[in-house]
Parts: sequence; structure tokens; C-alpha cells
Amino acid sequence: MPNRARIFLLTACALWAVSFVATKVALEAAPPLVVVTLRLLISAVCFLPWIAATGGAKGLGGGRGLLRLFVLSLFGTSLHYSLQTIGLQFTTASNASLYTTTGPITILLLSALVLGERITARKAFGVALAVAGVLVVMGADTLSTLELGHVKGDLLVLASLVMWGLFTVYGKKMIDELGALRVTAWVTVIGALTMIPVGWTEARATGFSLANMTVEAWLAIAFLGVACSFLATLLYFVALGLSESQKVGVYLYTIPPMTAVVASLYLGETITANLMIGAVLVIGGVALTERG
Repeated sequence: MPNRARIFLLTACALWAVSFVATKVALEAAPPLVVVTLRLLISAVCFLPWIAATGGAKGLGGGRGLLRLFVLSLFGTSLHYSLQTIGLQFTTASNASLYTTTGPITILLLSALVLGERITARKAFGVALAVAGVLVVMGADTLSTLELGHVKGDLLVLASLVMWGLFTVYGKKMIDELGALRVTAWVTVIGALTMIPVGWTEARATGFSLANMTVEAWLAIAFLGVACSFLATLLYFVALGLSESQKVGVYLYTIPPMTAVVASLYLGETITANLMIGAVLVIGGVALTERG
């Protein structure tokens, strides 16, 4: 994997790690689907200049190409963000953190089935090592208190991770055809347009008004739109164009340790020995997988 791909992936994962705190702040002032809609609209605005500069819809393959981009946008933006955000309303943070470890495994299996990428023994061991690292970061106390009764939320979070796996694998094919920047731009814009009626419907049903949004919530949503949905997704897709889906996907394991660091700095939580040991295992697993 080229060094620039590693830098792009680590930057994207760091931004996504911070996104958990930003999302929590945003959800205190707005319902989940409205947060997703505003987030995607902001990121879509960031991508519009690129779409204009590359000739708009020319060269996308006509109606068939737009349909493929629409399906991809469901996997990677509207459905992924919506399912995950709603799911977190019904399940515990511990459950959700544990389920995020299934994302790279989904990518590993789908990339082998769809793209024909080979699952080597080193890749499999690297994924297992990274999973072990995430579990160490969570700690025995957290794992022993996982609540199994939040079935609705658990299934929604798991479904969102399957969506992201499909997004990564099928996105790889379209990147080879159209380029990373163009695919990312169109996927985001289409996702934003898809979410507008959804967010509007939720706002009316809940009696929500943008006038009730706090400055802190707007800053959080702006961060989610610009830093996470725009910049992080862009960096992730560019890295995907430089390497295999399996090697890119395993970097998602770095998010839980980085989230713990962010929580320590922002919320004053203690950096434990579990975090340090787990981070070493995660980094080791990523290194093994990308060299597999």
C-alpha cells in the first residue's frame, strides 16, 4: 500500500472517530434523520464545484450509470447513516462499538466474492488480531455487561455496517471506471437529494424547527458534513483506488482506539492499559492485513 494511502486512511478514521462526539452533540438538538439530511446537504455543497468542473453528468454512462450511483449512494450515505443513527437510539454504546468490528470482516468476504480478491492466511490472521485489539480496548467489564435485549437497535447497526461493506466493495468497481473523486461527489449529492424528503417528513412529524438549533449543534453538524462526510469519505475513496478493498477496510479497526483517545481529551476519560495494548494489536493487525 502506498504511504499516501496509509496517511489518507488514518486521517479519515481519525475524523470518523471524532464524529461520534459530534453526532452526540447534534442529536441533543435535532432528530436523527434531520441530522443525517443536514450532514449530507453540507457535504454535497462541498462537492458541487468538483461536479461542475468535471462536466456534470457527462461520461457517467447515461441512465444506467446514474442508477448504479444511486444504488451505491444508498449503501454508503443515506441508508448507512440513517440505519446507524437510528440504531444508536435503541441500543447501548457498548453493543454498537462491538458490532463495528464486523465491518472489515464484511468487506473481506464481499471483496473475495465480488472482486475475486484473495483471502490469504496473513490477511485472515491480521483481521483476527485487529478484532482482538478492539476487544481489549473495550475491556472485560464492558464486554461482560453487553445487553442483549436491544434487538431492534442491534439489527439496525449491523445492517448499516453491511451497507458500508457493500459500498466499499462495489465502490471499488466504479472507482476503476470513473475515478475516486467523481464517484464520491456524485454518491454524496445523490444521497443528500434522497434524504431531503425523509428529513422533511421527520421534522414535520416531530414538530422540529431549525430555529431551535443551538450554535453548538450547528457546529457539530458542520463538522460532520465537511470533515466526515466530505473530507473523510473522499480520502477513504481515494485510498480505495490505490489499494485492495480488504486492506483498506481493515483500517476501520483503528477507529475504536482513536475514539477512546478523543473521549479522553474531550470528556476527561482515562487512557487505560487496555487502550494502549489494544491499540498495538489493532495496528499490528492492520499492518499484517495490508501486507497479505
